[in-house]
Amino acid sequence: MNDETLQGKPQVGGTQDERTWAMLCHLSTLAAFVIPFGNIVGPLVVWLIKKDQYPLVQDQGKEALNFQISMTIYFIVAAFSIFVLVGFVLVPALIICDIVFTVIAAMKANSGECYRYPWTIRLVT
Repeated sequence: MNDETLQGKPQVGGTQDERTWAMLCHLSTLAAFVIPFGNIVGPLVVWLIKKDQYPLVQDQGKEALNFQISMTIYFIVAAFSIFVLVGFVLVPALIICDIVFTVIAAMKANSGECYRYPWTIRLVT
């Protein structure tokens, strides 16, 4: 065990299996296109199943979950702002940002790096 693991931070790297599960934490958010609130349920399920087994999944699962909860809040606000015509721009922009940041995070997790999403409200600690 190195100092990073002792401080509660996952190691950079990890096994291929660990990196794959961390990547799935991020990519499971795309379930929102099939299941309502799948963007929250997907990473929550992966995180709950593998968080005790892999430190990288523990970290990245919480990060993906926090980001998707934040994006859901932002999306609800943007949807209500459609009534003042601003939402017509905000909703598509949020969808694009969500997809882009999710793909970036999945690629970083697959390479064993801990990714931090921008604009995230840290609710799950």
